[in-house]
Amino acid sequence: MEDGGPQIPPGNRSMSRYVLLLGLMCALPAVTSDIYVPSLPDVARDLGTGTTAVQLTMTGVLVGGAFGQLVVGPVSDRLGRRPPVLVGVALHVVISLLCAVAPGIGALIALRFLQGFFNAAATVVALAVIRDRFVGADASRLLSRLMLVIGAAPLFAPSVGGLIAGQFGWRFVFVGLALFGAVLWVVVWRRLPETLPAEHRRAAGLRPALRGYAVLLRDRHFVAIAVLPGLGMAILLSYVVGSPFVLREGFGLSANQFALLFAMNGVALVGGAQVNAALVRRVSPIRILRVAVPASLVLSLALLVVALTGAGGLFGLLAALWLLLGLINFVPPNASAIALNRYGAMAGTAAAFIGSMQTGIAGVVSPLVGVFGGDARAMCLVMVGSATTALLVLAFATPAYRRGGWHSL
Repeated sequence: MEDGGPQIPPGNRSMSRYVLLLGLMCALPAVTSDIYVPSLPDVARDLGTGTTAVQLTMTGVLVGGAFGQLVVGPVSDRLGRRPPVLVGVALHVVISLLCAVAPGIGALIALRFLQGFFNAAATVVALAVIRDRFVGADASRLLSRLMLVIGAAPLFAPSVGGLIAGQFGWRFVFVGLALFGAVLWVVVWRRLPETLPAEHRRAAGLRPALRGYAVLLRDRHFVAIAVLPGLGMAILLSYVVGSPFVLREGFGLSANQFALLFAMNGVALVGGAQVNAALVRRVSPIRILRVAVPASLVLSLALLVVALTGAGGLFGLLAALWLLLGLINFVPPNASAIALNRYGAMAGTAAAFIGSMQTGIAGVVSPLVGVFGGDARAMCLVMVGSATTALLVLAFATPAYRRGGWHSL
C-alpha cells in the first residue's frame, strides 16, 4: 500500500496527465540547457570572456547532473520519491534566480553545475516512478511516450530563449527558468503520487549507497545496457553543440533559419520515440535494440560520407541527420527499460546510475566536436565513434546477439 501524496487515478485521461507530469520532470534538464543556447554569444560579450569559458556553463549542467543523479537515486530509495524531487526543483528555482544576477563567468559556471546537480532529482524520480509501476515493454512504451513531452525542449526552448534574450537580455532567461521550475514544483506537489511503499525503502547513508552501486557495477550486463543511453545521448548532444557552427557558419544560415531547422529535427526526435512506443507493443525492447544500434551506425557513416564529399549539399546533410535523429530515440527508452527491469527493488539507485551514465558520457564526448575542429566532419566523426562504441558494447558485453542469450536480458 502506497503512502503519502495523491494516487495515480485510472483512465486514459488521467494517465495522459500522469505522462505529461513525468515528461515535464524529465524535460527540466533539457529545457535548462536548450533555452540558454541562443544566449551564449551575449553571455560572452556581457561577462567579457571567451567561447570556451561560456561553453563550460553548458558542460557544468551536464556534469552536475551526472553527480546529482548518483546522490539522488539512493536518497529516493530511502526517503521515497516525493521529497527529493520537491527539494531539488525548489533549489532549481533559487539557483536560477542566482544565475540571473551572476557577477562573472566563474560564478555562473559554478551555479550552472549546482543547477544541474539539483535538476537531476526530477529525472531520477521520474524514471524510478516508472519502474515502481511498470516493467519491460510497458516501461519502454511509457518512456517513449514521455519523449513527446521531452521533445518539446529542442522544438521550442531555443526559440523561447532567443525571444526572451532578445527582448530583455540573457539574464531574464534564467528568470524564465525559475518560473518554469516554480510551476513544476506546484504540479509535482499536487499531482505526483508516492510510488515507493514504506516496506521497500532502503537504509540511508553513504555505505548503503555505495553498496547499492557496487551491486550494480558487479552486474556486467546491467552496466553494458546502462551505458547505451549515454552513447545515444552523445550522438544527440554532438548534434546540439555542433549544429550552430555547422549550419550557421558552415552554410550561412540565419538565426531564424537555424531555429526552424532545429525544430524540424526535434520533430524527428519526437516521431522516432512515438514509433518506438507503438513498436514495443509487438516487439520486445532487446529485439529493437539489436536492430536500432547497428542501424544508427550505418546512418552515422552515411552522414559522415555526406560531410566529407559534400554530396547533396545542405539538403543531403539535413536528410541524413533527420533520419539519424529519428532513429536515435529507439535506443535510450529500450535500454533503460531493460536495465531498470533487472533491479526493481532498488529502482532509484538503478535509475540514478543510468541517468548519470547518460549525462556523464554525453557531457564528456560532445565537447570532442570542438576539439576536432567544430565543423560538419568533426560532428559526424564523434557521432560515428559513439555509434561504433554502442554496437561493440551491445555485441561483446551483452548476450544480445548470442543464440538465445538475449532472453536473459
